[in-house]
Amino acid sequence: MAKKNDTNTWSLSPAPESTSHIRIDKKYDLFIDGKFTPPQSKKYFKTINPATEEVLAEIADANEKDVDRAVKAARKAYTNVWSKMEPKERAKYIFRIARLLQERAREFAVIESMDGGKPIRESRDFDVPTAAAHFFYHAGWADKLEYAFPAKKPKSIGVVGQIIPWNFPLLMASWKIAPALAAGNTVVLKPAETTSLTALKLAELIRDSGIPDGVVNIITGAGETGKALVEHPDIDKIAFTGSTAVGKMIQRSLAGTNKKLTLELGGKAANIIFEDAALDQAVEGIINGIFFNQGHVCCAGSRVFVQESVVDAVTRRLEHRMNSLIIGDPLDKNTDIGAINSKGQLETVNKYLELGQKEGFEMFQAGNEPPKKGFWCKPTLFKNVAQSSIISKEEIFGPVLVMQTFRTIDEVIDKANNTPYGLSAGVWTDKGSKIFNLTSRLKAGVVWANTFNKFDPTSPFGGYKESGFGREGGIQGLSAYLKFD
Repeated sequence: MAKKNDTNTWSLSPAPESTSHIRIDKKYDLFIDGKFTPPQSKKYFKTINPATEEVLAEIADANEKDVDRAVKAARKAYTNVWSKMEPKERAKYIFRIARLLQERAREFAVIESMDGGKPIRESRDFDVPTAAAHFFYHAGWADKLEYAFPAKKPKSIGVVGQIIPWNFPLLMASWKIAPALAAGNTVVLKPAETTSLTALKLAELIRDSGIPDGVVNIITGAGETGKALVEHPDIDKIAFTGSTAVGKMIQRSLAGTNKKLTLELGGKAANIIFEDAALDQAVEGIINGIFFNQGHVCCAGSRVFVQESVVDAVTRRLEHRMNSLIIGDPLDKNTDIGAINSKGQLETVNKYLELGQKEGFEMFQAGNEPPKKGFWCKPTLFKNVAQSSIISKEEIFGPVLVMQTFRTIDEVIDKANNTPYGLSAGVWTDKGSKIFNLTSRLKAGVVWANTFNKFDPTSPFGGYKESGFGREGGIQGLSAYLKFD
C-alpha cells in the first residue's frame, strides 16, 4: 500500500521477507571430505548482518593444516573416484545440485541478503537463479567436452583451488565450482570471510546431492587461509576473483610454478551516453550500472560519460531518479539500496567521498535517510569530474558515480580507455554503426549496448589489463579448467 507523506511524495508500506523458513546454525565448521569438521586451529570468527550489526554465526578459521586436509581430500577424490567416473555420471550430480538450489531458492536468497546486505529483490531475482543456471549449463557440457573442443582431446587438470569475494558469494561459488566439476576436477573453495554463510549452505546442499566425498571442499578464513591454499604444492590451478592488489600478489606467488591461473579483478567501467540515446532508458541503465548491489560490482558502470549537448537533460533525469531510490532493510521488497557489506568497506567508500569533495567536485546525494544502525551510504553522484582525479581513476566499490562530458567519439574512446582496468563498458545510442565502432575500440572484456549488467552462463565474462585474464562462463570459461593434448 502506498501513501503520501509530509513532503508530498509517495512512500511505500513495509514489505519484509519472512525469515521463519531459514536455519542459521550458531557455529559452522569446515566442509572437508564430505562432512563438516572442526578446524585444527580451534579458532572461529563472527559473521554479522551489515544492516543490523547483529552476529549471525561463528565461522571456522582454517589454518595451513586445515588447508592441507582439504587438498588431500580433493586429491584422493580426484584420483580414486571423480576422474574415473563416466562424464554422464558426473553430469547427474551437477544437475542434482542445480535442482536442489532451485528448490531451496527462497532460503538462499534470504541468507544472502542477511549476510551480505544486498536487497532481497536482487538475491531472489538475480543471484540465486543465475547460480542455479550455471550448474544447469555446465552439467550439460560435462559429457560433451569432445564436442566443445573438437580435435583438442580435453582433459581435467586435477585439484583446483578457488577463492571468491564477498559481493556475490553464492553466484561466485557457482561460477567457480560448476565448470570445475564439469571438466572433471575436484575443488577446494575459500569464500570471503565476511560472507561465508551461503557457501556453507551450498556445502550442505552438495552433501545432500550425494556427490562423492572430497569432490567439493569448502574452507573458511581470511587472507592467511587463502595464501595457504595458493601456496599448497598439490594444487594444480588457482582461480581467484577479488581485488587487483591481491591478484598481483597471487600472480607473483605462482610465477615459476606449473600451476594454472585465472584472475578476475577490479574495474572502473565507462558507461557512455550519446545525444541520440533514449535518455530515459539510458538513465535507468546508469542507475542499474552503479547502484546494483550498492555498487559492490567489479564491472559497475562507475564512470558515466555524457555527450555535452544532453548533459543537463541527463543530469536532471538522473537526480530525479536517484531521489526515488529507497535505502533500508535489505529484506524489505521495496528496498533499492541495501547495506554496505562491512564497516571496513564503508570506511573506504567514505574516504573517497571526502577525497572527491577535497578535489572540489560537486557532490549530489539522494534517497531517504538510512537507518541509524548498520553500514549505509546514500547513492552519490560527483559532477564535472576531471579525468585526472583520484575518484575517476581508482575503484571505489560503492554506490558512487562520477560524471564527465565529451563532444566527439574519439574523445570519449580516449577517456574511456584511459584507465588501468579493462573489465566492462556500456554504450547508449540509437545508431548501430556507432555501437559497432565503439565495441571494437573500447578496451574492455564485456561491452553492453543499450543495457548494462546482463549476465548469462553461456556468455564469457572477464577482463584485460589490471582487470585480470581468463574467462568465466561459456565454453571459454570451461576451457580454463581443462588441459589439451
